[in-house]
Parts: sequence; structure tokens; C-alpha cells
Amino acid sequence: MKQVIQQYGRKFALAIVMILMLGLLGYVFLRSGPLAPISVTTVNVEKRAIQPSLFGIGTVEARYTHKIGPTVAGRVKRVEVQTGDVVKQGQILAEIDPIDFEEKISALDASVKRAGANILSAEANTQESQARKKFAELQVKRYEQLVPSRVISEEAMEVKRQDLRITQANAIAAQANLDAMRDEQQRTRAERDGMARQRSHLRLLSPVDGIVMRREIDPATTVVAGQAVLEIVEPSSIWINARFDQQRAFGLTSSLPVQISLHTRASALPGKIVRIEPHADSVTEELLAKISFDHLPQPLPSIGELVEVTVAMPLQKIMPVVPNASLQRLQGELGVWKLHQEKLQFVPVKIGISDLAGNVQVLEGLQGGERIVVHSFKKLNTAYYAELFNMTTAGLRVLAVKNKDMDMFLK
Repeated sequence: MKQVIQQYGRKFALAIVMILMLGLLGYVFLRSGPLAPISVTTVNVEKRAIQPSLFGIGTVEARYTHKIGPTVAGRVKRVEVQTGDVVKQGQILAEIDPIDFEEKISALDASVKRAGANILSAEANTQESQARKKFAELQVKRYEQLVPSRVISEEAMEVKRQDLRITQANAIAAQANLDAMRDEQQRTRAERDGMARQRSHLRLLSPVDGIVMRREIDPATTVVAGQAVLEIVEPSSIWINARFDQQRAFGLTSSLPVQISLHTRASALPGKIVRIEPHADSVTEELLAKISFDHLPQPLPSIGELVEVTVAMPLQKIMPVVPNASLQRLQGELGVWKLHQEKLQFVPVKIGISDLAGNVQVLEGLQGGERIVVHSFKKLNTAYYAELFNMTTAGLRVLAVKNKDMDMFLK
């Protein structure tokens, strides 16, 4: 009898253990299995105005760049500056030793003198032609008086008239030749004077206070007239040439505040939009703008340095605003999960602009004040409903979303 009781006691204890294990497995299955509730984070939809930001990239450029070079061909005699040097207005940058410069001036001087001698000869020739012309005119008048008395024949009269026409033509040609000689002398003298004035241009001087950004000459280098050999920029003219996506640049205007992030600086620098370029890049579909610094950074950034800019766009009108993380897609449609009467409801929405904080305007679908899901540990669908727990954190509510299939299983 005692053995039977012990045998039944062991079976009873084993049964209790099995029941407890099955209960524990069932609890674990229901709390962490596919039928377990899902923890989500919710937030109330607010109606407020947001200030969007526009991101763009650009490069550091100089508004005013002075390219300096010789006005005559020659050989570089000396160079007084290096790239990066700070120069003052009127400072000597380099000096050019002209090639055959003095010989050319001497040749032009000789041309001017030769032209003067030719003019004297042409003036004498003109005076002689004018004298012959006057004599021919007098002869014609005299013969015209003698013709009626038949002292002079008509044939002799016609000869004198022909002589007059010839002398008139010679006088005109002589005067034209004299005028051409004088013009040639003036041209040669002007060329000589211009070349003489170029003596003062043999020294390349800085036109402004600035920084030498480029030097393309060395002593003994041969240069030609008009060749740009030095480049100077004005520090006060440094700005940003920025590019923005056309589709997102609506409302971009001058004077808007900008944060400029240089790759060589740890923190962003304030600036503003100076102007919007009237032409856009049709290839990249980007809008071009110029941005100035509120205060020039020191040391100055390098010309051509890549920068990132963020423009604070105008404040938008008051509308429902949701976190970007709350937007989901269900069957290809964009929307949010809304809690309505402790049930989940997927609401399609039409969104507008967003800001850098991750807030998005809702144009259609929400009115404000609704409670929506911001985050869930699993993907949601319409088979879930929500049960509110009594706990809130920083305005966000933590819910347990239960599966309808789990309720049917429990029932």
C-alpha cells in the first residue's frame, strides 16, 4: 500500500511539473512568439509652422580677380612675389626686360624724320602744282579774250583749256599726296609715343591690395604682350558659388541666412544669399546662387575649396506635422498608422516639405491631434489593435499592440 502511494505521489508531482512547464512555455509563446503583442511608440500630431532648410554644395571663389601681364614682349628680369603673398596697391610684382625695345623706338624715330622730309618735298610739289594751275587759268582767260578778235584760233584755245585741266588734276594729286604723308607721319609718331609710354609698363604693379593667387613666370622666362602671368584677388571679394536642386529651391531668395561649412573649419560660419543667378544649369538641373560671409574667416579659405551650405528657408504656414519616422508604405501607398478607438488604422497622407529635424508637413490625410505610431519593433498590419499602458516618456506614449489572432486563440 505504501509503495502504491509513493508511486502515485511521484506521478502526481511529475504531472504538476509538466503542467508548470507547459504553462511557462505557453506564456513565453504568447508573450514573445508570433502571437505576442508588439511594443510601439506613439506621438500626437501637432499643428504648427516649420522652417525648412535647403542643402547645397559650392566652391570658394573670388568676385574680383585681377590678371596682370606685360604690354610688350620681353624677358622676365625679376619677380618680387610668391604665390600666397599679401601685396599692397602699387607694389612692384615683376619687371620685364623688353626684346629690341630701344631699337624699335629708334626705328620709329627715323620713320618720323623720314616722313617729315617727305612732307617737305610733297609741300614743294604741291606749291609748284598750284602755281602751274594759276598760270594755266590766266592763260585760258587771256585766250578767251583774244578768240573773238580771231587773233587766236579755236584749236589753240582748246589746247590751253586742256593744259588747265591737266594742271588742276596735278594740283589735286599733289595735295592728296601731301595729306597722306602727314597722316603717315602722325601714325608713326603716335606709334612711337605709345611705345615710349610702355617703358612705364615694364614694371608690373599691383592694382589693388590683395593676395597673389597665381604666379606663372620665373626670371629669364620669355613672355608675349597681353600674356597674364600673375593673378591677384581682393580678400573682401571672396564668396561662395553654390548649387541647389531646382525641385527643392522654391522660395529661395536673396538675403536669406546661410550656414557655411568649410571642410577646413570645425564649425559652420554664418552668411547670406547675395543673389540668385538668372540662368540655371540645364544639365544638372541645379539653381546657381552667390553666398557671402558675414565675417571673412581667418585665415582665408583656399580658392576652389569645396563647401556645404544650408539655407534657412522662410517659415511655412501652420499645418499638421508628423515625424518622418512615422511615414510607412502599405501596398505602395504612403501613410501613417493612426490609433482610433484602440484600433490601428492606416491613413494615407499627402506630404509637403520637411525640415532638418525630421518633421514633415501633412497636406492631406490628418487634421491635427491624432495619435500615430512613430516606431514599432515589428512591421504592423491591420490585424493588430492597441492597448494603452500607463507610462509616458517625454511626450511619447508606449503601447502594446496585440494581435487579433492571439485574442481568438485565447478565447
